[in-house]
Amino acid sequence: MKTIVRMILVVSAASSMAMAAEVDRREVRQQERIGEGVESGQLTPRETAHLEGQEARIQSEIKADRAANGGHLTAAERQSINRQQNRVSRHIYAQKHDAQHR
Repeated sequence: MKTIVRMILVVSAASSMAMAAEVDRREVRQQERIGEGVESGQLTPRETAHLEGQEARIQSEIKADRAANGGHLTAAERQSINRQQNRVSRHIYAQKHDAQHR
């Protein structure tokens, strides 16, 4: 019985770490997408600044949440961050495809 409980705890901890890593990977990917938009001319300086500001706010929230929880994010915090990252992802797409003259 103790072995089963330990295995469950290990799997749970590994799953939590993988989800936290996903938050970080998404941040990196979204930064790459913004950079690609700048290089290709799809994003204006103003659009870029706005998107970077959104990303910075999310990063600040992640840093504060992790500091409050010993370096980890709770499930609710990960869910909130994921929603915010989804919103920024949609904004990145919209700004890159809005056909403004650069």
